[in-house]
Amino acid sequence: MQYPFSAITQRGPILWPDGAQVALIVTVNLEHWDMVKDTDAPYYAGGPPILPSTLPGNIADFPNYSWREYGQRVGVWRLFDVFDQVGVPGGCTINAKTALERFPIVEAAMERNWEILAHNYEQGELLTDFAHDAAKERDVILRTLEVYKEVIGKPAKGWLSSSLRGTVNTCGILAEQGLIFYCDIMNDDQPYLIHTEHGDIVSVPYSIEINDYTMLTRMSFSTDQFLQAMKEELSVILSEAVASGSGRMMNVGLHPHVSGCAYRVRAIREFLKYAKSLDGVWFATREEIAEWYLQNNAGHIV
Repeated sequence: MQYPFSAITQRGPILWPDGAQVALIVTVNLEHWDMVKDTDAPYYAGGPPILPSTLPGNIADFPNYSWREYGQRVGVWRLFDVFDQVGVPGGCTINAKTALERFPIVEAAMERNWEILAHNYEQGELLTDFAHDAAKERDVILRTLEVYKEVIGKPAKGWLSSSLRGTVNTCGILAEQGLIFYCDIMNDDQPYLIHTEHGDIVSVPYSIEINDYTMLTRMSFSTDQFLQAMKEELSVILSEAVASGSGRMMNVGLHPHVSGCAYRVRAIREFLKYAKSLDGVWFATREEIAEWYLQNNAGHIV
C-alpha cells in the first residue's frame, strides 16, 4: 500500500453533492467478543477494559465480558431509539460473529437501511496477529466477507479492522476482493486514494479522537464534555470547509456499551439534533463518499 503525503492546504477542492460542506458519518460499532480463548495469554478484547486487571484468555472475565455485552442487550437499542427520534441515519460496523450470534442487532440496522461495514471476524482477533503471514490474514478477511455476504445479502464494499489493527497487506487483499474503501488510516479530514498492487482503494478515515471510547473511557470526559467536543469539532471543520471552499468529512465513533449508557446517551441525542440543524451537513454513508470520490477525485491530490 502507498499513498502520497499531501497537506490539506495544497489540494484541489472537494465539492460534495448538493452543496454540502461536511460529510458526517456516525458509526455505531456492533462488535462480538468471545467469552474465552484457548490461550494462557491475556485476551485482548478490542478496547480498554472496565476493570484493568487481566485474566488468561481461557478464564472467563465476567466484569469485562458482561460490560461489553450490556451494549448488545441494552445500549444499542437505546441508541437505535435516539436515531429514530431525531430522524437521522446512522451507520454501523459488524464482526462476522456479531452477524452469526447477535443477528437481531444486525437485523435492526438493516430494517433502518443503515450502512453496514465489515469489521473483522471477531473483535479480539487482530489482523496484526498475522502481519507476517499474509495467507492467514487473507483467510480471516475472506471468511469475514463470506459471512457478510450471506447475512447482509450483498458483497461488502468497505472494511474497518477490529481495533484499527490492519497490516500493510490489508488494503491489497481488500482491493483484490472488490472492496472500494478502507477506514483504518486516520490521518485526514478528506478521503483520498491508497494505491495497491490490485488497484486503488479509497481511504475514508475513521477517528480515534472523536470517539466515545477515547473520550469517555480513556479520558474520563463527562457527558457534557463529550457533547461539547463533538459540537466543537463539527463547528470548526464546517467553518474551515466554508472558508476554503473545499468539503470536509467527520466521523463519530460510538460503542453501545459506552455511549449507550443511560447517563451518556443525551450527548448523542443533542449532538444529532445540533448537526441536523446546521446548513451544509450531509449525513453520508462511507459508500456514498467512496463512490463519489472515485468519480470526482481528479485534481484533488496530485
